Amino acid sequence: MHENLLAYINQHIASPLTSEEEALIVATFRPKKLRKKQYFLQEGDVCKYAGFIVKGAMRQYSVDDKGVEHIVHLFIENYWANDRESATMLTPSKYNIDAWEDTEMLIVTRAEMLDLMEKIPALVQMTRVMDERNAIANQRRLSSTISNTAEKRYEEFATHHPQFIQRFPQHLIASFLGITKETLSRIRKQGTK
Repeated sequence: MHENLLAYINQHIASPLTSEEEALIVATFRPKKLRKKQYFLQEGDVCKYAGFIVKGAMRQYSVDDKGVEHIVHLFIENYWANDRESATMLTPSKYNIDAWEDTEMLIVTRAEMLDLMEKIPALVQMTRVMDERNAIANQRRLSSTISNTAEKRYEEFATHHPQFIQRFPQHLIASFLGITKETLSRIRKQGTK
């Protein structure tokens, strides 16, 4: 299970981890399994863990006053699931994170991760790379939501995340894109003509 995490870290740093660093990481990250629909985080709770997904799929969402879910993030293998604001500020989360499929992950607390980053400077580098990529992705998504048509948003999503289309149903993808499932259905039908 830890092999996936170690490979991920090594892909995001300049020089490979030493065997001592790998042993520290393996000793710190604990396995956790979630059944489909089981919560990793519930709205109102403080986010205590970050989870690296080894196998499975998850979603992060809020629920409005009318009971409508709004997808904020979709996660699959080699993605990190957590609510960064809640974990950093120690405030109640506005989001739910649950397993869309049976999921296996490796979890770590914020304090454990900060301790590891002190002992393994390469993890600081990895975190910086992840933060930069995440900021770019969020900026692109915001720009797309503001500027693009529903068709263009779906086209970009399908181009950049084809694996998500296979793993998540249309209603979740539509919510993530900020469109109705009917609009997404129409777009997909037009695309197959």
